[in-house]
Amino acid sequence: MTAGLFLAIAFLAPPAIADEAFVTAQGADALSIVDLSKMETVATLPIGGKPAGIAVSRDGARAFVTSPEGKFLTVIDAATRRIEKRIPVEGGPLGVAASPDGKRVYVADLYGRRLVEIDLASGAQRSVGVGAMASGVAVAPDGKTIVVADRDDNALSLIDAATFSRVATAPVGKHPFGVAIDASGARAYSANVESDDVSVVDLARRKVVATLKCGSRPYTVALAKGRVFVANQHGDSVSVFDAETLAPVETLKVGEYPEGLAASADGARVYVANWFSNELWALDAQTLKVLGKAETGDGPRAFGAFIRDAE
Repeated sequence: MTAGLFLAIAFLAPPAIADEAFVTAQGADALSIVDLSKMETVATLPIGGKPAGIAVSRDGARAFVTSPEGKFLTVIDAATRRIEKRIPVEGGPLGVAASPDGKRVYVADLYGRRLVEIDLASGAQRSVGVGAMASGVAVAPDGKTIVVADRDDNALSLIDAATFSRVATAPVGKHPFGVAIDASGARAYSANVESDDVSVVDLARRKVVATLKCGSRPYTVALAKGRVFVANQHGDSVSVFDAETLAPVETLKVGEYPEGLAASADGARVYVANWFSNELWALDAQTLKVLGKAETGDGPRAFGAFIRDAE
């Protein structure tokens, strides 16, 4: 190959696509899209209705944003960064998660004691009863189990996705809000805001098997590199635990009032949205060092799975 031909091919090759964070900025009524290779906000989409919850589909094709005050779910084409449609959801749509195949979206109604399933192809909705003030939602990797944090019942609801029925409840700490499920689908983790701890729930046994003491007002949980990360709102910190031994590893100082917490697809990085300081921080999941910061729109909540894997 001649040098000239090599240069021509290199010039024509498309640029590498970076991972992105889709950060709901509640105060700005918008969605901030952050290029994670540069740690820079590269696009802002007006959403409305005080957006809070966010879920990016596993294939990265779509993002789903809840607007509790607007009573709707916004569906976004993640590649083009354009709004596809808005779907009305009565009550107070807050927590949101997508099925692994991206065909269905699950929305927690904060006020209606229910979880709503939306079929994206047909637009059909159905709901199942859960506990009071339904908040966070997580779907097991195999798509068979959905977990909902029932804040005012101090419990998790376990939903069978196939029958869309509640098959069990698991008592946890006080006021669970964010919830996560590990890669094996064996355990769920709930951040319990008012008891300052995280409940570790064995999903097969449907019971708490451990309690992790955190900082003040833990809000969300993320899992990466064999570790459990917990955002502590009032502590301006992230608590880190070993996922196997459940022993505390470290407490990291971050921005003001951290809320959203999510890991990159490879688990190398953990991202934390700091609501009061309007920043997204990138943390190395292994060394626990701060790798970068990005400015976001006002009031970044990023409540849910907000990382889009470019690959």
